[in-house]
Amino acid sequence: MDESMTTLILTLLPLYPLVSFLLLISLATRLSWTVAASISVGAMVLSALSSMLVINQLSVDTPIITSQLWTWFTLSPSEEINISFYLDALSAVMIGVVTGVGLLIHIFAAAYMKEDENFTRFMAYMNLFIVAMLLLVLADNLVLLYLGWEGVGLCSFLLIGFWYQEKANVLAARKAFIVTRVGDTAMAIGLFMLFKETGLLTIADINQSANISWNVGDTQPYWIALLLLGGAVGKSAQLPLQTWLPDAMAGPTPVSALIHAATMVTAGVYLIARMHGVFLLAPEVMGYVAWVGALTLLLAGGAALVQTDIKRVLAYSTMSQIGYMMLSLGAGAFSAGVFHLMTHAFFKALLFLTAGAIILALHHQQNLYKMGGLLKRLPFEASLFTIGLVCLMALPGSSGFFSKEAIIGQLWSSETAGPTLWWCAIAGALLTSIYSCRLFFLAFLGSSRFSVPLQSSSSKLLQLSLLVLAILSVFGGLLANLLDINLAPVFAKAAIIDTSTQPDWLHTVAIATPFIGIVYAWIYYANYRVSNHKTLVESHSVLTRFCQQGLGFDCLYHYLLVKPYCLLAKFNRRDIFDQLIMLNAWYVTLCHDIFVSSQHGKLRWYAAAIGLVTLLFLLILNIDGFGSEASL
Repeated sequence: MDESMTTLILTLLPLYPLVSFLLLISLATRLSWTVAASISVGAMVLSALSSMLVINQLSVDTPIITSQLWTWFTLSPSEEINISFYLDALSAVMIGVVTGVGLLIHIFAAAYMKEDENFTRFMAYMNLFIVAMLLLVLADNLVLLYLGWEGVGLCSFLLIGFWYQEKANVLAARKAFIVTRVGDTAMAIGLFMLFKETGLLTIADINQSANISWNVGDTQPYWIALLLLGGAVGKSAQLPLQTWLPDAMAGPTPVSALIHAATMVTAGVYLIARMHGVFLLAPEVMGYVAWVGALTLLLAGGAALVQTDIKRVLAYSTMSQIGYMMLSLGAGAFSAGVFHLMTHAFFKALLFLTAGAIILALHHQQNLYKMGGLLKRLPFEASLFTIGLVCLMALPGSSGFFSKEAIIGQLWSSETAGPTLWWCAIAGALLTSIYSCRLFFLAFLGSSRFSVPLQSSSSKLLQLSLLVLAILSVFGGLLANLLDINLAPVFAKAAIIDTSTQPDWLHTVAIATPFIGIVYAWIYYANYRVSNHKTLVESHSVLTRFCQQGLGFDCLYHYLLVKPYCLLAKFNRRDIFDQLIMLNAWYVTLCHDIFVSSQHGKLRWYAAAIGLVTLLFLLILNIDGFGSEASL
């Protein structure tokens, strides 16, 4: 394939879902399910095929493919902001995940949402989500990246609150939008500061010139990297801006899969990996990234242990796995972090979509304590969900094993991580295996705790997408060596972590940890496995409620931020700033009333007024003249 054809394919990549969005949103009330599904899924098929073709053109001789559409605007004589795309090994991984996994989620969504009266609008929003994410990962400059960044934020708001008739869904959408805006504001300030210091916003130029402009430990890269970390923390739901993600489960299940597996929460990981040239000059911030990831994975793992909603367990699981990616990036193991991003997209999409099929079969029941016995009742879904859990627990042979071991294996020797964070990663792996087993025991073992007949979910579209994701989840780990070789040139500036001096027992402990968690869960949750009762008693202890509520962060923010803001708004309900503006309006109105009262149509008064003004004018002139003569 020649260069011009490759460039054209790259240019059209985000155009297919964009055209689909425009068609669906314009003709929403006129399209049948078949036509709407064909347009939406067909656009994703074209994007996925285009991704495969353009990724196949990357090679040692052609490590980068670019496509410039037009100049957007000019910031300085030497810096133009273009609508242009930049494809290297990193963005190739991302577009493969976004279009590939996104296609399977669209296929599932077409069947899952078939009976919804707003199906066409839903699929339009899903297509727009893909467009925004493709802009984000293909942008060659930070301004275009920020456009895609805000685009995924908008789409998450639209999709989380898709069923806006229920107040809880609207509140969840609003919460996601506001919390992520905090991180987005920090990122915007970081971009302003970056341009002020370097005069550049083209990503490749920034990464190449960062070492020339600054030295390791300089103040400028420290603050810029810290502000960019703020943006990444918001989008990827990491401490302290993680509170929006569990509530995002209010949206339809395909939305949860899209947000958690293929699009929004991976954006923060991509940002740090893409801007690694700046982060490497700020070792302190690299340490912050590692600690943020470690603390988040532990917090999320603890919260997942006590959740009763199957989707909220998976939501906290996502938060925890993104924490592993952040920990890897902070340790300088960039390739391992990106590898885990890819494998996680496979098995987390599988888990969410399989959970959606189970929820559909149970007439939209999501409470784990009202499930049970599904291994016999839904063997197909149970088998695929088990594959997803095996990958999540990182059992040997699964894709999750290869990617998570690639991360854990480099933490001990990393200058910005070290033994403490290695133990945090091991503790996170232990928690992951325990809450995964708890979920499996509650949902699939024991006796059935539901009285409704199971709804058939034998749609071929549902089964097709689930089977393909299961295959990717099992065999995705085989891409490890290939991915590491391709990403090596992208992260060439990162120091190679020497693992040769590590103790021999580290690898053994890392492999054994999930099995220790399984044994512990088998013993501790024995009642869940063998119970024949129609009901299970949930724990309502203070500690359980504390963990169910995300370790109290929502409550903390409510009293520290929300209540003071509401009190201030109540105190200032008349809006003092608005009153100051209205004071000017009052003055203009007063002048208007005075002048209106003078317009009464009596000519003698007009003549008298003119005469008085003329006399006053002459008197002022005479006074000024007398003063001038006196000074002489």
